[in-house]
Amino acid sequence: MKGKLLVMLHAHLPYINHPDHPYFMEENWLFEAITETYIPLLMAFNRLIKDNIPFGLSMSLTPPLLEMLSNQTLQDKYRKYITSLVDLAKKEVEATQKEEGLKHKCALKYLEDFQGTLDFFESCKGNLITEFKKIEDTGSLELITCNATHGFLPLMKVNPQAVHAQVAMGTKAFEERVQEHPKGMWLAECGYYPGLDKELADQNIDFFFVDSHALWYADIPPKYDVYRPVITPNHVFVFARDPESSEQVWSAQFGYPGDPNYREFYRDVGFDRPIDYIKPYIDPAGNRINTGIKYYKVTGNVPLGTKELYDPDKALETAKRHAKDFSQKKAEQSQRLMNAIEIEPVITAPFDAELYGHWWYEGPMFLEFLFREVANSNTVESSTPHKIISKMDSVQVVTPAMSTWGANGYNETWLNGANDWIYPHIHEAETRMVELATQYEDATDPLYIRALNMCARELMLAESSDWAFIMTTGTTVEYAVNRTKTHLSRFLELYEAIKAHNINERALELDEWIDPIFPYMNYKLYSSN
Repeated sequence: MKGKLLVMLHAHLPYINHPDHPYFMEENWLFEAITETYIPLLMAFNRLIKDNIPFGLSMSLTPPLLEMLSNQTLQDKYRKYITSLVDLAKKEVEATQKEEGLKHKCALKYLEDFQGTLDFFESCKGNLITEFKKIEDTGSLELITCNATHGFLPLMKVNPQAVHAQVAMGTKAFEERVQEHPKGMWLAECGYYPGLDKELADQNIDFFFVDSHALWYADIPPKYDVYRPVITPNHVFVFARDPESSEQVWSAQFGYPGDPNYREFYRDVGFDRPIDYIKPYIDPAGNRINTGIKYYKVTGNVPLGTKELYDPDKALETAKRHAKDFSQKKAEQSQRLMNAIEIEPVITAPFDAELYGHWWYEGPMFLEFLFREVANSNTVESSTPHKIISKMDSVQVVTPAMSTWGANGYNETWLNGANDWIYPHIHEAETRMVELATQYEDATDPLYIRALNMCARELMLAESSDWAFIMTTGTTVEYAVNRTKTHLSRFLELYEAIKAHNINERALELDEWIDPIFPYMNYKLYSSN
């Protein structure tokens, strides 16, 4: 008997695509994630497979991310981005030859890493989705989807058709881009409310994830706490987060990423180098940005200017030590739970995928080391959701409580004084979309069908939880506000044009070019019939 460790990585970014701009700073969010998280994870998985190390985990590829990874314009922009980083790294290798030894050592590593990343991207012709699918085909990885544009469903339930459209399009997007039906769904922000499982069941989704308190405050106390999946009244399995695992990694005070030997995220040559030197590699408008080349380590709670130089070898040793520590802790926890509940426990550890590599530079190596350690354990083994479900003889029926994994566990991250103004507008747009879809359900005019599908796209893009989140955290607020207003404005313009039977085809073509997400959109998802 072994406990099961279920690592779940939620890979998501908001849909950002500006084909009308040769450079757009927020598109770098995707490029940074490809460089620092997605490709390093793929490389780590491939090394494990090459070495015949058994491992298992689940990973969501959200529809906005799938759409961006499939976008040829963004792929071309990424090639330009990573090629520029290779050039900058070559420049840094030369510049650091006369500086401290550790800086030069890091510069050489960055050059090797960036070139390796570019080579990997070119070897798969930019198709990272296929590379993830190859890992899944080995049985080591289970890919799952998310609701369409990461809309925050607990605040959308006042318009059930809007919830239905988000869930159905999330399923459809995965089928289109990954070429398989998703067995699981990550609900945006882990946001659940009683009854939502019916929508998941209707889309043949087998399982989803919740935070711990969704089961702690469920209608019936779960017999095994959060350490076994339960099943909802609509026959969808539920995995709940293990708070112990989360604290060991996420905690700002106790978590591994805060170790002094790890790379400091907030000190970058994009800000340290003279402007004339760094100008070709930053925002063409002259705004300094992160380049990904960072020479300093966390050091401790000291000002950025007094951080000590980063040693990649020491950081790697630290990641290996932390992976061994985490593996031992999971083994001890598994044994403790087996003694208490007398059944194989399931320890569910969900994280934002971008933590591994982007925010925590050494994160992908930590995961690789972790899976190597767990493969040798007699007490715990890594697994995937469907492997766990397939071996369950019995399961408790439970209705989880309304919950999220946001601050304090409920809605306040997405509904507060900084962002509450958006919801009356979004709800009104959802109501109007249902009206259009119902009225024009039998439309045959191709122009009207295109306009109705475009309405649905603009509404879904406005519903993205990312904009409300950004308004709360105070980062790039102006961009989040503009995106919300822009999508709602485009929706309203199209709505009025459809109602007035005055659709401007050239304006519609522009909208389709600017926001080409979900080319397989079906506006009838919003019909109330």
